[in-house]
Amino acid sequence: MSGVDGGTAATGTGPATAEEADVVVIGGGPGGSTTATLLAKSGRRVIQLEKESFPRYQIGESLLPSTIHGVCKLLGCYEKVRDAGFMHKRGGSFRWGTNPVPWNFLFAISPEFAGEGSYAYQVERMKFDKILLDNAAENGVDVRQECRVNGVDTDDSGRVVGVRYVDADRTEHDIRASYVVDASGNSTRLTRHAGAERVYSDFFQNVAVFGYFEGGRRLPAPDSGNILCAAFDEGWIWYIPLSDTLTSVGVVIAKDKAKDVINAQEETLLQYIDRCTIVRDMLVDATRVTEGTCGEIRLRKDYSYANTRFWGNGMVLVGDAACFIDPVFSTGVHLATYSGVLAARSINSVLDGTMTEERAFTEFEGRYRREYAVFYEFLSAFYDMEQSEDSSFWKARKVTNFDRTDMAAFVSLVAGGYSGEDVLTDAAQVIERFRSSSDALTAAAAKTGGMDTDSGQRMGHMFSAPVVREVMEEMNALQARGAVTEGATEPPLLDGGLVPSADGLAWAEPADVHV
Repeated sequence: MSGVDGGTAATGTGPATAEEADVVVIGGGPGGSTTATLLAKSGRRVIQLEKESFPRYQIGESLLPSTIHGVCKLLGCYEKVRDAGFMHKRGGSFRWGTNPVPWNFLFAISPEFAGEGSYAYQVERMKFDKILLDNAAENGVDVRQECRVNGVDTDDSGRVVGVRYVDADRTEHDIRASYVVDASGNSTRLTRHAGAERVYSDFFQNVAVFGYFEGGRRLPAPDSGNILCAAFDEGWIWYIPLSDTLTSVGVVIAKDKAKDVINAQEETLLQYIDRCTIVRDMLVDATRVTEGTCGEIRLRKDYSYANTRFWGNGMVLVGDAACFIDPVFSTGVHLATYSGVLAARSINSVLDGTMTEERAFTEFEGRYRREYAVFYEFLSAFYDMEQSEDSSFWKARKVTNFDRTDMAAFVSLVAGGYSGEDVLTDAAQVIERFRSSSDALTAAAAKTGGMDTDSGQRMGHMFSAPVVREVMEEMNALQARGAVTEGATEPPLLDGGLVPSADGLAWAEPADVHV
């Protein structure tokens, strides 16, 4: 992620020589490029600042169909992504739960993902992110790389009115803007200017250590491009085929192991791989990449969190700057690009003068928190599925271990701490809901059967689980929007909420959109 230094906010209007823009987007990743491109498509003057020079390394390589067939079509870069040679994936294969045979979660079984949209890609993020950033520039965004934001300017009311940054030559610059979008990742220090505080989950507190291997085996066709997620006694492992020979392998363990990993990352990675039989066997003929960008063993301590606010005072938080859950279901890029779509619609609506800031950004935050919440529940249920392992890692992730402190954190995570709904404040109700979701998901996975059965015919069981249907709802809507591009209609997602405009670039009142 492209973090920023933060610095201090300068009060006042800033220097008279400051450059002018409608919007400044901080960060060149998928969330930032999505936001910037959709704003530029609406005629906005957008400056996008990225501290690094692309292509640059990033983790988060396994994508979901809504990003490819929905967001990339809205951005106008679908063909470039399609032609980049990325590995196709039909879904995910999981050695998870009590079944010793991996089972599949296939995109094609959802009716909305049938046909063309029944796949996604495993991507090398260096290539994928550059495609999106280059596409932003092609759509009129003023993209500036090697530019590090070191603070924001505010007016007398505390509203953010611009940013200060330093370019590659260490020259300082100021930009005045109506909005600043922080899409700079989990290391951002700017969110406080939106009036936000980061709240961590007590449930997802994991550490990932990962590297790359050449010559790893593949699952049998047609699942050879699937991500494999395999649970073992002390955590789980991802196995992502990025090409016919290159594989990303990461071990996810409890945060209390982090201190043991820092000074022995390679030893830790190989040690845990050896404890997971299915991944160990996949790598029996493989060698670890030790040179170049993929030659480094990396550590990431992304504990699950969300900010108490996603917007405020002229600043909008997108992607990991706003929230993060867990890598198990590849939600990172989805939430980043989805929030970018929402942010662009809200900013466009306000700058068009068709909607108040409160109305437009209430929709942004409501939809964003809803998507975070459904994935949070889905992943909580996923971790809680019956495991054959009887270890401290899996015991700590049982829904029944939730207490009232956990519930208070959950309310802050999914509702910004402002929800008055009993279901979000009564610990017993939330635990019971999560337990029901977990039971339904466990039963659905059992009925699905292993990947050595005709799981394609039996995956309908998975989509019968309410927690699965909810997590696919907005992804389906994004894909439908991408397929139609313009003129698509959809009902409000939130009670009393808005709908996308005909071109998908702004919000509209439901009564104002006609077929």
